[in-house]
Amino acid sequence: MPVPGSDRVGAPFRFDYDPGVLRYGAGCVADLADELERQGFERALVVCGSTVGSTPAVMDPIRDGLGDRLAGVFAETTPEKRLSTALDARDAYREHDADALVALGGGSSLDVAKAVSVLAAGGHDREAAAREFAETGTLAVEGALVPIVAVPTTLAGADLSVVAGLNAHPEAGLVNETVSGGLSDRGLMPRAVCYDPALVATTPRDVLVGSAMNGFDKGVETLYAANATPVTDATAARGLGLMADGLRELGRDGVDADALEPVLEGLLLVQYGISRPGETTLSVIHAFGHGLTDGYAVQQGAAHAVVAPHVLRYLFEEVDGRRDLLADALGVADADDPADAVVEAVADVRDALGLPDSLADVAGPEPSEFPAVAETVVGDSFVANAPPDLDLTTEDVVAVLRAAY
Repeated sequence: MPVPGSDRVGAPFRFDYDPGVLRYGAGCVADLADELERQGFERALVVCGSTVGSTPAVMDPIRDGLGDRLAGVFAETTPEKRLSTALDARDAYREHDADALVALGGGSSLDVAKAVSVLAAGGHDREAAAREFAETGTLAVEGALVPIVAVPTTLAGADLSVVAGLNAHPEAGLVNETVSGGLSDRGLMPRAVCYDPALVATTPRDVLVGSAMNGFDKGVETLYAANATPVTDATAARGLGLMADGLRELGRDGVDADALEPVLEGLLLVQYGISRPGETTLSVIHAFGHGLTDGYAVQQGAAHAVVAPHVLRYLFEEVDGRRDLLADALGVADADDPADAVVEAVADVRDALGLPDSLADVAGPEPSEFPAVAETVVGDSFVANAPPDLDLTTEDVVAVLRAAY
């Protein structure tokens, strides 16, 4: 008998995916030096933000875990993921005579570390890097990339990825106008990722819950994406179930390492295979997230929290969206209407985390700006991964945004 959502069983697929070493468990950062030694790296520069870099509960275990293999700490990354910051970190990498990077923190620090990897490999000077990025929106990969070990402290799920976002701003003196772009190369996949619930538990709750919705939606989208595979079906479905239960418990009982264990295990699984050379399973919800955060102060996790149930309701009105598989993953397979049950389950996770449920309550666009946001959403590259037969129009996007307001 077919399993729920198995409408693609037997369909041909190609799965090109080469993740790094995955380490999981409370206290696993104590083995960072061991991991570096196993992979032949001697001196690592830690790349993180100023808050993480000045938090002893985070930095002490990292310093202890790296021991003599700690070359130095660059604690200047910001959510803006600036090219100028990456260039400064590249200079620090050279000054400390490092041969590896440890990206510590959220997705911003990992993205900056990836830019450092490219910049250090290519030998770009500041002016040449700025000129190339302004003209192309990316940086060409030249030579052997600097290896990265990722140590996430949030739940956004940006770790098992071969891409990175990057921005350049005029105030840094490198470009004349703001440039947004990114990097993509299979060599940017971290050589290892350490998922340590004890370390993640040091992150403030408001940061964690916002990032959690972003990571959770990666699992949702991976199941309905046009390029889903049996491999990602298995990992995302199992990961979603772990995250849904774990995030509800996190919302009820607060943040500690024990509560984070299933959440981090689920996060690891929903990421597995979603970022592959030349493709990703991120789709419509993430496109909405980009539209709502492009030029607005709303945090991406909050944007996802508000729109995800409304996007799913729209999606299920238009196509099947693998609702049965999603319902099974979220533990609501017995519901009379699996589509409604999935929407309610996603909203329930959001509400358990205390996240906003209305665009009127976040620093996002006003209704008069919805048509412009809709143009950004429809033009987003992730829309290409929408379920087959879904024809997303600007009118559809505006209607979803109005429902979410």
